[in-house]
Amino acid sequence: MDGFFQGQKRTYEIFKTQIKPSILPTFDSLREYCIALGNNVIEDVRAHRVVFGKSLSFRWFADLEPGLEEIIIKIQRDRKEPQKTITVRTGDDLAETKKLIQDAYNTIR
Repeated sequence: MDGFFQGQKRTYEIFKTQIKPSILPTFDSLREYCIALGNNVIEDVRAHRVVFGKSLSFRWFADLEPGLEEIIIKIQRDRKEPQKTITVRTGDDLAETKKLIQDAYNTIR
């Protein structure tokens, strides 16, 4: 992953300081889940969201954006399909969301 992006890479440790403490555990859980999907997962920490892609082609499959009391998740299975947007809150059951993320990861090429 080092060297893939140019310039100063924004770290997750810095990014998470802007996430409200009430949703941080849920955000961390989703982040860890995305990373654990495979050793070819690339995390791109951007100004207001964290995007997960697959391999050096960086075909993204999940985009997590923290809100005030929720997390907006965009899931992309294929460029030809519309992206799916899900909103989760602290305490929500993440099982279905994780299935959708895993399906996107497995489908994207």
